[in-house]
Amino acid sequence: MPPETPKVRRGWRDYLLLLALACCWSSTYPLTKIGLGSFPPITFISARSLIAAAFLFVILRMRGIRMPMDGKAWKLFAQQQTINSTFPFLLITWAQQYVPASSTVVLASTTPIFAFLITWGITRHEPATLLKLAGAILGLAGTAAIIGLDALSALDTNIFAEVVILLATVSFACATIFGMRLTDYDPMVVAAGSLLYGGMVLLPFALVIDHPWTLRPTADALAATVAMGIFSSALGLMLFYMCLTRLGTLTTNAQGYLRIPIGVGLSVLLLGEPVPTNLALGLVLVMAGVAAMTIPSDAWQRWRQRGG
Repeated sequence: MPPETPKVRRGWRDYLLLLALACCWSSTYPLTKIGLGSFPPITFISARSLIAAAFLFVILRMRGIRMPMDGKAWKLFAQQQTINSTFPFLLITWAQQYVPASSTVVLASTTPIFAFLITWGITRHEPATLLKLAGAILGLAGTAAIIGLDALSALDTNIFAEVVILLATVSFACATIFGMRLTDYDPMVVAAGSLLYGGMVLLPFALVIDHPWTLRPTADALAATVAMGIFSSALGLMLFYMCLTRLGTLTTNAQGYLRIPIGVGLSVLLLGEPVPTNLALGLVLVMAGVAAMTIPSDAWQRWRQRGG
């Protein structure tokens, strides 16, 4: 059971952190699409994790902060990295070989919906209101629109890949909830330890399966891998733990709907992907759903008192 979210007054700087997190993580999907042109999934994830860890260790050294050496801390880092990055990103990176980046952005942005359902039905560590329930239903409707109603009658490779992405978002949702166990540590320390663990765990598999020394990556793929390591992984994960500490689980997950328009825009700009009708409909529904989930209860009550 995760600890309850501390009740603190939130300021505009906290929400700027949330926007920054959304920007960092929105770049993940188009950059992954570029990187997969030269790197197999396991090698790609291991490389970006190790690049991110190295970047953060340099910053920690400059700040004069030491990494914890006790087994308890590293056990928490390992558990959190497994459900927050290693497992879900293996799933998403594989699935992106078959699913456009813009669709991946929207499907992966359903994390707030699953986080709400787990909080409401299992952990109950934060209030779960009827408005948030309505938002969850809207968001799930948007997810169905993205996958397409034809999924009920005929399953193909793309449909299976989209379901795999949704499984990854459930893992992300669990990570945001149980990440509250790590709020006693410096966010940069948590990010560095987690990323080092994730990269080192996958490195032997990358060496044995992918033979990375035989690869001939393009300059674009190398740039995408470094950019993902620094911005999406290092800065993104650090901001994630900062937001968990300051805003709590459900509000931190609001970056899910913030990154939808950013991620889709990057996919169109960097990859030239079209936005099909069902994607636009799903985008609207998901954004409406998660927005409803993140409206502060006191703001909703004031709006009703003024006559709506």
